[in-house]
This record gives sequence, structure tokens and C-alpha cells, in this order.
Amino acid sequence: MSKYLITKPVLYDSAEPIQRPAGGWWQIAAMLPSNLAELIARVPPRYLNELEEIRLRRDRPLMLGLGGSDYFLRQDGTPVSVPDGAYLIDAADLVKVLHNISNSSLYALEEEFKNGYVTLPGGHRVGLTGKAVLENGRVKTLKYLSGLNIRVCREIKGAANGLIKHLIEHQAQNVYHTVIFSPPRCGKTTLLRDLVRQVSNGLPGMQLAGRTVGVVDERSEIAGCYRGVPQMDVGVRTDVLDGCPKAQGMMMLLRAMSPDVIVTDEIGSMEDIHALEEVFNAGVRVIVTIHGSSLRELANRPALKYLLQLNVIERFVLLGRSRGVGTVEKIFSGADLPNLGVKMC
Repeated sequence: MSKYLITKPVLYDSAEPIQRPAGGWWQIAAMLPSNLAELIARVPPRYLNELEEIRLRRDRPLMLGLGGSDYFLRQDGTPVSVPDGAYLIDAADLVKVLHNISNSSLYALEEEFKNGYVTLPGGHRVGLTGKAVLENGRVKTLKYLSGLNIRVCREIKGAANGLIKHLIEHQAQNVYHTVIFSPPRCGKTTLLRDLVRQVSNGLPGMQLAGRTVGVVDERSEIAGCYRGVPQMDVGVRTDVLDGCPKAQGMMMLLRAMSPDVIVTDEIGSMEDIHALEEVFNAGVRVIVTIHGSSLRELANRPALKYLLQLNVIERFVLLGRSRGVGTVEKIFSGADLPNLGVKMC
């Protein structure tokens, strides 16, 4: 086995029990019109427990993401792989959902519409599509909404059990600078949330004392804050900036909260990378996630290429679904990037 590549997939191999939610959609049910909530409730539990997404597209079939696959839903709650006979979403369904998530005040969601998503209590997120309204070349809001994607936020304590031991620098008793990357729907945020919890609480069995963790949760997905209070267990030493842009939030935490570790989700802009550079220079450790399917793909994006050229990241973790959502497919050492064929210049 290569010294810089761990090839055996890692999936929940710790003795610590993993707490899996029995159907994470119940918080969302209150946001749905009664006809849709009752219809989805008819889905057999073995499917419903794996619910990841509810997709509502006007005049098209109701679709559920279940256990990594997409299914259409019939009137009797049966998930099927073909759209024939599936429930069709109409304009009234969309209007009812929007009124429920906005407490009947769509104007209160103007900022969220501009960003293209609304975060619900518990960290669930509703993606929005429709006609963009522009102002000075930038999206001001959305109108004529035609599609909603409700993503179910799941808290799985123990999700990081198999990975955490690879991210601890035992000699310094600290965590490595870490990038977690994967294509969409591979469990990055779920894994990141549990890493935050474990690093914050400490791991006596691994000689890691609890660390003060600062989380910049721009999309309210990591901590699932409601009115600023985390609804998810992110540990006893964790401070969360909810709904704050990543670059600005990292600087705010660095200056005000004395973190040992800063964590954020889905970095990608040059502004994010420059903020990370400031964090590195302050001696604070980082754990971040990025969308991407390979290191070469990351290196082909200008901002991320600059991050690689800083030669600071010590662990790169590739997630996949080979053994289920959240499978750690490979772990790379940052010191060996040139050996992996990644062009750094």
C-alpha cells in the first residue's frame, strides 16, 4: 500500500454506536401541504428512513431521493422508478409549501430568494428555481417559482468514527489541516458535523483534548441553527456563526473567538482561499469541504489550485458511496500531491 494513499474504504468502523435517525423528514412534514405530507407518510419505513430529498417541480411528478437513488411517488405512496402514474405537482402545491415556510409572508424571504435557498429549523434546506429578477446584473430575487428541492438534514453521531483517527497529529496532539471533497450527495456535511462534535468534545482514547471550534455555517446546514441556536450536537466547545459568508465569518471568528480549529463548508472562491490563508498564518487549524470528484479536478480550478500551491493542507479525504453515503474512499497526504500526478504550477 502506498505511503500516501489509504485505499481501503472506511465506513463507521469504530466501536462507538452510531445513532441513525428513524426518518429525518418529520420536521419537514409540517412545512408540506397535508395532501403531500400524508402521501409521503405512506412510503414504507425501509425507504422513508433513507429519505434525502423531496423534489417538487410544477406539472411534473413528485420525486424522492431515497438511499442514493431517485424514485417517483404514486398516489398510494409506492416509490417507483418510472414516472407513469406518479403524483403530479401543481401550482397550488408549490404555493402552499412557500406559504408554510415563510409563515405566509413571502416578502420576509427576499434575501433567501436572492440566494436561491431557504433554511428550515433543524438545518433542512429548500432549494428554489424560477425566473430570476436582475438588478445591476445581479440576482435581486426569484419570481414565478417552479421548483423546490427539500434536502433532509440528518444528524448521524459516529459518522466520523472511522475517519477521525487519520486526522489527528498525535505528536502535537492536534488535528491536521484537512480538506474533505466529493461529488454532491456523498455525505460531506453529515461527516463534517460529526467531526466538529468529536474534536470539540475531545477524544481521550486518542489523547486529543477538546478543542475550541469555530464554525462558519453560511447555509445553516452544519449546526442547523434556528434563531442562532444550534439544533444539532456540534460539541460543547463550538461557536457557530450562522448564515454568515464564509470569508467574512472566518475573519470574525479569528479576531473574536480564539478558536483552535475553524470549520466551514463548500469553499471555492478566491475570497474564501485568502481568508483561509489568514487562518493558516494565525496558527489555527482548518477543516473544510469542497465539491469535486478528484484532486486533479480541484487543481484545475484557479482558487483551489492556489490553495494547493500554499502546501499547507495535510490531509485530503475523498468521500463516495461505494459502501453507502459517507464512505471514505481514499485519504491522501498533502506532502505527496506531486506523486499523485497533480500539477501544482
